[in-house]
Amino acid sequence: MQYHPQLTHSHALQLNSPISYHLNTMINPSTNLISLSSYEHLAGKSDSRRIFFFQNVQFLELILALFVFIAIHSLRQKQHYGLPTWPLLGMLPSLLAGLRTDVYEWISNVLIRQNGTFYFKGPWFSDLNCVVTADPRNLEHILKTKFSIYPKGNYFHDQVHDLLGDGIFSTDDETWQRQRKTASIEFHSGKFRQWTTESLLKLVHSRLLPVLENSVNESVPIDLQDILLRMTFDNVCMLAFGVDPGCLCLVLPEIPFAKAFEDATEATMVRFVTPTCLWKIMRYVDLGSEKKLKRSIKGVDEFADEVIRTRKKEVSIQDDDKKRKSDLFTVFMGLKDEQGEPFSDKFLRDICVNFILAGRDTSSVALSWFFWLLDKNPRVEENILGEICKIVSEREEVKSSGEIENPLVFKPEEIKKMEYLQAALSEALRLYPSVPVDHKEVIQDDVFPDGTVLKKGTKVVYAIYAMGRMEAIWGKDCREYKPERWLRYGRYFSESAYKFTAFNGGPRLCLGKDFAYYQMRFAAASIIYRYRVKVVENHLVVPKLALTMYMKHGLKVNIFKREECELQKHLKIC
Repeated sequence: MQYHPQLTHSHALQLNSPISYHLNTMINPSTNLISLSSYEHLAGKSDSRRIFFFQNVQFLELILALFVFIAIHSLRQKQHYGLPTWPLLGMLPSLLAGLRTDVYEWISNVLIRQNGTFYFKGPWFSDLNCVVTADPRNLEHILKTKFSIYPKGNYFHDQVHDLLGDGIFSTDDETWQRQRKTASIEFHSGKFRQWTTESLLKLVHSRLLPVLENSVNESVPIDLQDILLRMTFDNVCMLAFGVDPGCLCLVLPEIPFAKAFEDATEATMVRFVTPTCLWKIMRYVDLGSEKKLKRSIKGVDEFADEVIRTRKKEVSIQDDDKKRKSDLFTVFMGLKDEQGEPFSDKFLRDICVNFILAGRDTSSVALSWFFWLLDKNPRVEENILGEICKIVSEREEVKSSGEIENPLVFKPEEIKKMEYLQAALSEALRLYPSVPVDHKEVIQDDVFPDGTVLKKGTKVVYAIYAMGRMEAIWGKDCREYKPERWLRYGRYFSESAYKFTAFNGGPRLCLGKDFAYYQMRFAAASIIYRYRVKVVENHLVVPKLALTMYMKHGLKVNIFKREECELQKHLKIC
């Protein structure tokens, strides 16, 4: 290599730079052939990486842009449909979010935004699509005007069949009609009415009040929801099956059936918010809520089987009709099916479970919410106490001697006079109905009075809980607990069954409505006259997702003896 004196030391240093590298390459092409080849390879590799990087960035940008477009489009649909509607998933993400909080409030808020009706779109692979409504016009249309084309339907029957079988709550047509007709005859018989009055009096005074008194003496809180569930369970077993399980007593024994039944209703409700194909797979592999349902139904069946065996044995040795108990189960055991054969044990089991659901859960759950509302509204409690004392003070013996029998036992005619108490119970049911939602299915094309178009096979959910929170139905104070809204000139007036649907309406109107009111009034009056019920401070009260509206954590309360001066103030016999 020739020496170039023109190149200074600094120039020499620059020979190490990329420029000098290129210069050397040009000066000595033969000796730098390998280096040139390597550089070109590296440069090409760098360019490939750069191109690949930019291609990936463009792809990610496209994905992001597509996602943003879908999100904006789905969220814009909220204005029209009430909820965002996502491709493939439909409204499922919103439903899952609602289930994590209070699903009944979530449904109410959507219905309020949509003026009482909206169409829920489930995932494309599911059968969760349905119309949800809380419009009284639509309910009258479903439950009365077009009753014949709105049965419970196959979908509802499939969801609840494992628990309720072919009982009165899950069936349609002749099966339902036969059960309802038989039950209706018995419910309206004088013998049955007398038996209900006597059994309730025994339960309240021999079991319920002693348990509450024990809580006062021990100064320990109790779960009032559990106590009331025990009471109504004993009561329905006495009336419907002629069996006394002794669930309510001072020791509060563990009743496996009660736990099994609650778990079964909860697991059954989960099916309504789960795609059918999914819960059927879960049932097949015995996982999750389906495993819980299978286990709990086993406990329910064991109880029902024991009731059937016991009653059949008792009936077989009771030849004299006068000695036979007046209960629904005995009546059904004496009937024949379409082939003239006695009903199977499976069918009797279904009747048993359905009547337990009707008689146990509804009244006790309603009373639990009622006492929770009283604690928050002491003015209402004071008014109820005043009404009770006024009725008691009208007794002839009180007027003449100024003394009240001890213990005080309310008479049936006195219970019927408690109009304000009736209003307070109805108001509690308006806000917290025992059955918060119910289900139908239309079997031919139809149109709701509000203009909603329904195709044959469309599932319809009517949200009873949401109806109590709609200003369009109850006014701006709809969320307030105001028994006065049920009173006119001091007398109780019931609302339309399609505005107040706690007891259903139309041909499926609850057969036990009058008995349920009597049961609740008798129990509530007996408690309020003697005790003050105070909810434990900071006790969380939220509804549970189940077929009936249990309080998720029960109702923890402290019981206090009512002061004599409180009663004297209202009795006016000081």
